[in-house]
Amino acid sequence: MKRRKFIVGAGVGMAAAPLAAPAIAQGVIRWRLASSFPKSLDTIYGAAEVLAKRVTESSGGKFEIRVFAAGEIVPGLQVLDAVQAATVECGHTANYYYVGKDPTFAFDTAIPFGLNSRQQTAWMYAGGGQQMMAELFNAYSVVSMPAGNTGAQMGGWFTKEIKSAEDFKGVKMRIGGFAGQVLTRLGLVPQQLAAGDIYPALEKGTIDAAEWVGPYDDEKLGFNKVAKFYYYPGFWEGGPQLSAIVNKTAWDSLSSENKSIFQAASWEAHVAMQAKYDAQNPVALRRLVAGGTQLKVFSNETLLACLKAANELYDETSEKNPLFKKVYESWRRFRTDQFQWFRTNEAAYDRFVNANLATLPRRS
Repeated sequence: MKRRKFIVGAGVGMAAAPLAAPAIAQGVIRWRLASSFPKSLDTIYGAAEVLAKRVTESSGGKFEIRVFAAGEIVPGLQVLDAVQAATVECGHTANYYYVGKDPTFAFDTAIPFGLNSRQQTAWMYAGGGQQMMAELFNAYSVVSMPAGNTGAQMGGWFTKEIKSAEDFKGVKMRIGGFAGQVLTRLGLVPQQLAAGDIYPALEKGTIDAAEWVGPYDDEKLGFNKVAKFYYYPGFWEGGPQLSAIVNKTAWDSLSSENKSIFQAASWEAHVAMQAKYDAQNPVALRRLVAGGTQLKVFSNETLLACLKAANELYDETSEKNPLFKKVYESWRRFRTDQFQWFRTNEAAYDRFVNANLATLPRRS
């Protein structure tokens, strides 16, 4: 797909429209799903297609979901509104897009210096995360469940080097979720843009930096053509989760069997997304570096300044928002346990293997 065609198709949203047909017709349940992502990003958009395909197949064709890309029904950053209003029955999105409504939404996706992808899944499925988040989603008449994870993201593309936290001052950066509020404390000017709007903003100089996901998607979006410095790690998104959200009235209308089918399909999408990113990112990163991208690491001093700003923000938000405080305190205890465990075993394994990979025996 040519970039200009992609930008026009993905970056311009259509007005929200009422449901075009009954949700149930001739014994077949037909739903519409609004994605926050363009079709050209086959992995993150594709998770919704995985979900929809599995629902149709598992129901023997009695429950169909049609997926619409960002802008085809509503703009990518308005999926929650569309599901809440029953413009569509369901959506696929990153719920931290909606921190302007309530900062607690961030926990459903990622917050800076938070959980990695495995830890996020553990919190949601076995650490009480889904139950805690349900209190928030109930207030919006929405049911939410995990439906994807990108794995740890990159730190973004910059038109100038970031050698210290001081270099964030005045930088206009596309950055989603709670991270923008953290970096604002260091002088950065955050911008929340949908995927299709990022490239033209970088190209025109409207923004100076942008983060999206990682090498595979970033290469597709062409960021390497307009910004040469590619930073890591994306400390604001150690394991960002995508979610399937369903209008509560539509959800309650489903049989127990169809609810189970939808939940299982969401889980398949959840697993499939990260598997695909993990397979594709290394190859894409090699291509980017070979093409002239300058790979850079944030300095320890920069990360420490960001960590301090993040902790201050979380404490201040907890004082203002009782639900955020409730979730944060539980989540933080879980994070402490997870970090201690991973430091003991997982990280030790990773450090050894990475340090000694060249010396490990190979087959001839």
